[in-house]
Amino acid sequence: MKDAAPSHGGTQPSEWIVRWSHLLAPGAAVLDVACGQGRHMRWFAARGHEVTGVDRSAEAAGAAGAFGHVLTADIESGPWPFAGQAFGAVVVTNYLWRPRMADIVAAVAPGGVLLYETFAAGNEMVGKPSRPDFLLQPGELLTACKELRVVAYEDGFLAEPPRFVQRIAAIRVGHANPGQPARHLLQAN
Repeated sequence: MKDAAPSHGGTQPSEWIVRWSHLLAPGAAVLDVACGQGRHMRWFAARGHEVTGVDRSAEAAGAAGAFGHVLTADIESGPWPFAGQAFGAVVVTNYLWRPRMADIVAAVAPGGVLLYETFAAGNEMVGKPSRPDFLLQPGELLTACKELRVVAYEDGFLAEPPRFVQRIAAIRVGHANPGQPARHLLQAN
């Protein structure tokens, strides 16, 4: 379910998404799950990526449609609309619906990137969301991404605005250079 929290970021892309967006291959197709009004779609489209978004709000999807293809769908009570499809990047922010986690990870193509950031346990002490259903437990993203190569992971508190988050940048190892370790450039904050 889309978090009932106030928007953390408004129209600007998440700093986490911006920080790790260099991991995407040039021109990689991007899927933005629970895209809202398309702040991340706009970010990636401006960098030459074909972007697809999904959101259950027709109003939000209408706004996000300015940046790419948007599907209005309730991925919590309906089918996963991207079954059998893979993307060069899958982006998720401020959204958690555990029954779809495996579908989200499976949508990352070989060599593709998962950039995921949402609220974590502890957030109930500082604001919304506060229900455990919408808060990642310690290490939960690591477990969900066990078949991916984790490049970066954080689980902690951010002061402005106050919130507990868990976030990951992970890559599905491709088969481009067998035996050669991939070089994923680490970025400073």
